[in-house]
Amino acid sequence: MAKLAIHLLIIDPQNDFCDLPESLCDGHVPALPVAGAHADMLRLAALIDAGGAGLTEISVTLDSHQRLDIAHPTFWVQGDGQAVAPFTPIRAAQVRDGGYRPRAAKALPRVHAYLQALEAAGRYTHMVWPVHCELGTWGHNVHAALRAAYNRWEEAGGTGVHKVIKGTHPWTEHYSAIRAEVPDPAVPETLLNEHLLARLAAADQVLIAGEAGSHCVKATTEHIVEALGPGRLVLLQDCMSPVGGFEAQYQDFLQAMAARGVRIASSGELLPELQANAG
Repeated sequence: MAKLAIHLLIIDPQNDFCDLPESLCDGHVPALPVAGAHADMLRLAALIDAGGAGLTEISVTLDSHQRLDIAHPTFWVQGDGQAVAPFTPIRAAQVRDGGYRPRAAKALPRVHAYLQALEAAGRYTHMVWPVHCELGTWGHNVHAALRAAYNRWEEAGGTGVHKVIKGTHPWTEHYSAIRAEVPDPAVPETLLNEHLLARLAAADQVLIAGEAGSHCVKATTEHIVEALGPGRLVLLQDCMSPVGGFEAQYQDFLQAMAARGVRIASSGELLPELQANAG
């Protein structure tokens, strides 16, 4: 039996976020590939295979979107009716001034309210991402090598991996696995995920990995620190990477978490600790 309760939390390790070689794509194209993500997932899979006996729990979050989503181009048009390109930031003032609008005119009041609430929180500017992690698609699936590794862990220990679905509500961005950026009291899945927090709180140590370090890993970690404090958290820095163009935000995040007391480590540093914890 493991000496310490060590929980591995893997954030959004999905095909759409991985810069997979063409030979592993089965004819598909990842929608939002993060440079370095494929190598991150291979390192994480190797850590699970070599040190999994020292893990007591694994949770995997799954970014899970509808095709029509406020963060997808399918939702928006420019003021003149032209399409909105992926990676377009949209601010409340631009919508108010007519530069952008939802395709469905009746959605305009709700869009105004959402963007104003998002900007008031001060965490993110609304971004139009490529359609990604659409439910039922190849892109929603977990990176194959990582899935195979945690399947082996499940079968060896008789403990199932805990799956956490996030992002299904199309009216708010949901970077964090803990809560949506703009929670809706009428939609429970956007509210604080008390069940996940309780599972994490029961661990002596929580290892965090996944994609992308600049967004979903960042947001989830910040909310965990807010709820539980930093003491038990370890960020596996070589098992996460930032979205291109957001490298500075990622580095700021790592520095801020280290200053708060979150440990920053590599999978190689953690491996002997997990092996020693196997008991």
